[in-house]
Order: sequence, then structure tokens, then C-alpha cells
Amino acid sequence: MSSLKVALLGFGTVGSGVYQTVQSHQQRLQSLLGRKVEIAGVLIKNTNKKREIDSHIVVSSDIEDILNIPDLDVVIEAIVGVEPGYTYISKAIEKGLHVITANKELIAHRGDVLRDKAKKHQVRIEFEAAVAGGIPVISTLKHLLRVNQVQRIEAILNGTSNYILTHIRETQSSFGDSLRLAQDNGYAEADPSNDIDGWDAFYKLMVLSDLLFRKQPKWEQVIHQGIRHITLEDIIAAESIGCKIKHVATIERIGEHVQVKVEPVLLSGSHPLYSVEGVENAVIVSGDIVGNVKLEGPGAGALPTASAIIEDLVNLYHFTEKELPKDEISYVTGLQLEEQSWFVIGDLSNSHLQVRNHWKVRMENQWISCSIVTGHETEIRTYLQAHTNLKGFRIQEKQESLTNAFALASELA
Repeated sequence: MSSLKVALLGFGTVGSGVYQTVQSHQQRLQSLLGRKVEIAGVLIKNTNKKREIDSHIVVSSDIEDILNIPDLDVVIEAIVGVEPGYTYISKAIEKGLHVITANKELIAHRGDVLRDKAKKHQVRIEFEAAVAGGIPVISTLKHLLRVNQVQRIEAILNGTSNYILTHIRETQSSFGDSLRLAQDNGYAEADPSNDIDGWDAFYKLMVLSDLLFRKQPKWEQVIHQGIRHITLEDIIAAESIGCKIKHVATIERIGEHVQVKVEPVLLSGSHPLYSVEGVENAVIVSGDIVGNVKLEGPGAGALPTASAIIEDLVNLYHFTEKELPKDEISYVTGLQLEEQSWFVIGDLSNSHLQVRNHWKVRMENQWISCSIVTGHETEIRTYLQAHTNLKGFRIQEKQESLTNAFALASELA
């Protein structure tokens, strides 16, 4: 039987990781697929750079050289950004090739167009590696959605942000020092904006929203904030009531309405994301039948991402893709039927907000004023936006789950 011919678009961390994995796991792949997996071509940007690629493989900086390889079956795209990936994938689909991609920004921007194009040309586009690296989030959701209505997703989707917040808390370091260490360790880029301003997690959240409901919210409807503004003082203040600040992405369904958020929030010790530290990612899916399912593991890196891509490759030939049921929902902002609790840092002595607890935390030569306030989300967000001297963090859990935090706050008052 002929081999399964695969082309790699890009040979950076992800592309080279896939190449190494295919080479080192050839026997297992052959037993799963019934034929050898052959890397037939690699698209690169710089042809002068030396790479460890077998001499029989087509290596080119021209996409046409790659797509014209005889009997090519699958293209694996591992390029950063919307372009040129979108153009390359479109051409591959039009040639009748299956596509696997790890590019969350591309899928967030143009995933619906590519999905329709793939359907028209009777091929598939798979993107397990686009969200949470080696954690099988996409495949898990596809299986759950056949019988479950997903009510809520809570997730830590960016390992860089989680690493920085963990390091600040564990070492009492500044945000700047923690970011520099993340860069030194290869967890953050030289320009870390996508990570610390929340865009990486935002793109992943859009991919999940589109998978769940076959449409995304308008991006301006999404509450979106990164971690750039968080300080050691904020972390210490949260710890005073046994809580942690985490960057969490949330999709919440209330009836036929859906809210989507990605922002720093406060988590108590009872929350399942509380213990997720360092560069780990985690996703909690709440289904109406199955209940809560938690997935946790490495969210990035050459081998975890390669694992997700190879899973997609195997699934292309092992499982028939069936169209998921489509729910009629509308995305909204600010819909909250119950009162929320918020953790606020700063002086609220002249505020009209409903203060449940108030206390002060000593930090070197100053006292930090802290409060837990309750009220409706829109009211609290509007107040905080108008009072820039305050910092507010939504408490992710319902009030009945916060007994210990409220008790500690009362003791400190």
C-alpha cells in the first residue's frame, strides 16, 4: 500500500516537533493507519538556513512546489498569524487536500470561511492543537456535544500568563521580573503582548465559541482584559483571604443567551482551577448531562503540540466527521440574573457600591484597602471604569462557594 503523504508548512518549534514525532513513532503510526506516514515536503521561509531534514524530502520556500507534490494527502500548517497561512490553506483545500493546523489566530479570524470551503471540496480541516496544546479539548467537546448541551466552559488557556502570575505569588517578585524570567525560559516571546494582553487566550476562546455554537460573538461584545496591570500588591491582597488571581476564559450559557469573557478573576481554594500553576493549561466543561469534566496538561511546547497534530492526523482516517447539532443562541454582554461578588482594591469609603466586607492588608510601609462588594455585573464594571484609582476582580464562583474567603475577610476587618 502507498504511504500517507504529508507536507509541513513551517519548520519552527511546532513543525520540527511534528517532523521528529513522525520519524520516531513511525511503527506506531503505521499500525494505527495501516500505512507509512511520509513527510513528503516542508515549506520554509529561509532556504539558506541549515535544517536536519532528510535529503529526499522536497524543501522549498514556494508553496506551489509543496502543493504540487504528487499524491499528497494532508497539509499540516504551523505558521504564525493569519497570513500567509490563510492563503496557503485555501489553496490546499481547493486542491482536495485535508488540512491540520495549530494556528489559533487564523482559525479565530477565518475558521468559518475555511470550514465552509472544506465542506465544499469534501475535505476536512482539523485544529486540535489550536487550543491548549496537548490537551484534547476540541475532540472532547466534539464528543460531548453529540448528547450534551454545554452550559459553561472555564479555562486557563495561556501558559505564559499563568506562569507569570504563579511566579509573582510564589517568589514575591514584580510583574516585570516575572515576565523577564518567562522570556529567559522560552515561555514568552520578545514581544509578549499577545500573551500578557490576553489576545492568545481570546483567539482560543473564539475558536471554542465557534465550535460550540457555529458562530462567534462580535469581538467588541467580549469582555477582554490581559494581566499587564497586575502587581505584587494585588496578588498579596488576594492571598489575604486565601484566594488567587488567575487569567480565566469563560463561556456561560443562560437560557438562549451566551456571555463570553477572558480576564483576570479571583478564585478561592474550592475552585478546580485554583491549583493550576506554572505553564499548565486547564479546561472545565460543564454539560447538562455529564456534569463537570476537567482537562489539564501542557498547553504549549513542541511535543505536546505535535501530539495534538498527530491525533488529528490519525482521526482523519479513523473517524468520520459528522456535523454537530446547532443551537440557536445569541451572544450578549452584561446579562446576569444573580448578584455577583467582586474583590476590589482601593478606597470605597465614598462609594455607593454594596460593600459586604472591608479590611486592610499591610504591604511594606503601606496599607492596602480591600473590599468584597456585591451587585450586578454591569453596575460594578461601570463604576470601576469610572474610578481608575480602583482595581476590581470578578470572583469566579457563586457566593455560596465563598464561605472561607468571606470568613477570612470578616476576621481581617
